[in-house]
Amino acid sequence: MGPMIVHPTTINIVSKSLHIDWRHNADILIGKPVAIVALVLVALLIRWGLGKLVDRLVRHAEDGVLPDRFSGGTKTRRVQRAKTMGDLLKSIITGLLIAVFGTMILSECGVNIAPIIASAGVVGIALGFGAQSLVKDFLSGVFMIFEDQYGVGDVVDVGVASGTIEAVSLRVTRLRDTQGTVWYVPNGEVLRVGNMSQNWARAVVDVTVGYGEDLGRVTGILREVAHDLWTDEDYRDTVIEEPEVTGVETMTPEGITLRVLIKTAPMRQWAIARQLRQRIKARFDHEHIRMADWTNSPIGPRGSTENAS
Repeated sequence: MGPMIVHPTTINIVSKSLHIDWRHNADILIGKPVAIVALVLVALLIRWGLGKLVDRLVRHAEDGVLPDRFSGGTKTRRVQRAKTMGDLLKSIITGLLIAVFGTMILSECGVNIAPIIASAGVVGIALGFGAQSLVKDFLSGVFMIFEDQYGVGDVVDVGVASGTIEAVSLRVTRLRDTQGTVWYVPNGEVLRVGNMSQNWARAVVDVTVGYGEDLGRVTGILREVAHDLWTDEDYRDTVIEEPEVTGVETMTPEGITLRVLIKTAPMRQWAIARQLRQRIKARFDHEHIRMADWTNSPIGPRGSTENAS
């Protein structure tokens, strides 16, 4: 059997085929991995740069514009809110980068991304119609955090419940009332917020005395007791301004009510009110001032004919 003769044209065809296969394999083995790695590096670089920008904004927010006026609690609260906003911004940036560059990487891998983009549009429409409450809760949570409407540890009234905030997320707020009941309130359901813990608070103490007491003397004693509390070193960082005795607030069959107002640090108004009541009681006992009741009112006790003529 003689030697096999290969036609030069066949050799050229095989050579070109091998060259094309090599280029194709090289593109798969080298080109696409390099492109994917480059996309990942670009995403990480963008994430790093935007993260640094967010950190700078957080530091500026922590420093604030105005100095603390009353206590260190204001600064601590500002720092916590700034860090929360920073974490939120970083989470949003990370999610957007993963969505954009993840789609680009899938495209490099040969995946048809047109259905993915179309599906994303459909999902967006479905969320807009089917999950409106979820989107509403999320957006409300974002604005609550950015506007610092309340934070963990604040005592608030959100309409449907009131108590101490234990946790705040983008979707729901958890608070505990005075009976110990834990309430989970969706952020989208919060239409108004009454916060009793921001910047400063006010203790309101009403004192009711009998009609037979000298109101001028009683008012002077209340001012002295409130002033002593104001100058007490133990409450120097708690009572912000000198207390004010506003005078007669109401006149009822039980007696005459006078009011004392004290501006306090946040969350301290209840303790200061209790302390002031205790001091007033002790001073009234010393000065023989009678608190109001039906027995010393002008019309006498309920059902009694003591003052009848």
